Amino acid sequence: MPNISNRAQQMPPSPVRKLVPFALKAKQKGTKVYHLNIGQPDIETPETALNALKNIDLKVLEYALSEGNLEYRKALTEYYHSLDFTDLTPDNFIVTNGGSEALNFAISTLCDDGDEVIIPEPYYANYNGFTSTFNVHVVAVPSTIDTGFALPPIEEFEKKITEKTRAIVICNPGNPTGYLYTREELQKLAEIALKYDIVVISDEVYREYVYDGKQQISMLAFPELSENCIIIDSESKRYSMCGVRIGCMITRSKKIHDAAMLFAQARLSPVLLGQIAATAAHQNDGAYIRAVREEYTHRRNILVDQLNAIPGVICPKPKGAFYCVAELPVDDSEKFAQWLLENYSNNNETIMVAPAGGFYSNPELGKKQVRIAYVLKEEDLKRSAEILKDALQQYRLEFNL
Repeated sequence: MPNISNRAQQMPPSPVRKLVPFALKAKQKGTKVYHLNIGQPDIETPETALNALKNIDLKVLEYALSEGNLEYRKALTEYYHSLDFTDLTPDNFIVTNGGSEALNFAISTLCDDGDEVIIPEPYYANYNGFTSTFNVHVVAVPSTIDTGFALPPIEEFEKKITEKTRAIVICNPGNPTGYLYTREELQKLAEIALKYDIVVISDEVYREYVYDGKQQISMLAFPELSENCIIIDSESKRYSMCGVRIGCMITRSKKIHDAAMLFAQARLSPVLLGQIAATAAHQNDGAYIRAVREEYTHRRNILVDQLNAIPGVICPKPKGAFYCVAELPVDDSEKFAQWLLENYSNNNETIMVAPAGGFYSNPELGKKQVRIAYVLKEEDLKRSAEILKDALQQYRLEFNL
């Protein structure tokens, strides 16, 4: 038998997807599964994007440019100009196969084996995967559910910096918690990055979806970081088009851009059809985003209120994105999530959640927590909350909790 690399053996499993085989078996038994585990919106993709794919008039589906085709990069530039970042040009963008590849480019451009990146936790689980691939170590700055996952003093980041630190990675608004950074917090991060000459990698793929009159502040709003900032963006959540696999890496630093382009050229090109759809999606006038934001606000309020009405459940109300982290009265959320799919049903229905241990550097910190995505319509969210309430009662009885 061939040997498997240490890199492969150390690659962490996805907490979002590793329970999929159990969900498939449940469905094969005829059980309906409400998917609260993954950020796959049920909201329709803009018609402009769908029509662009339907009406493609090409004789050859050729390679795109490694940096992304100019038409799409111009559409991105116009979009960022609408956000008042008028200094950006198409040359500041590298189009990627989803935001995931943009993160890979950023980490591989900045880090060598054994280097470190600082990330507030809980954090997007795949950050573990991206860093593990390059033998880069995550240094976590913890936040806790009892404070609504508010960040500790920004000075805590500075305490974690060593000679191996290459970047601070943030997700704003955050996955999995929905935390939204204030301008003051971001300003302090910018000052720390400049003081130690490290880079802030800001994952802003949920930029449009912030609530209660709040506004997302981009790290691009700090021009002093022109050589020390990378933005990660994606069309997946903005336009409910996860399947097109189109994202981008943005930087004002020519040094970082040119280095990242070497990786972009090595992987050849981003998806042509995805760029066609994404270019067309940007033709929307903002009405689409406003309507979707209103819908997510409604869904958030319904779900979080119903979760907090369940005895023993704690769920802070997120300020952005479309996820929440809930603490449950269970012994082990991964065991509970698998039990939901293998051993439980309510009128032949169950739910699938993402155990939160995988969103922490130390899985024990999320042992009783789950991430829930409020990407389903109102009636499905209400039904999911009913199922969760009943399931918790049965689980606690079965395991004498």
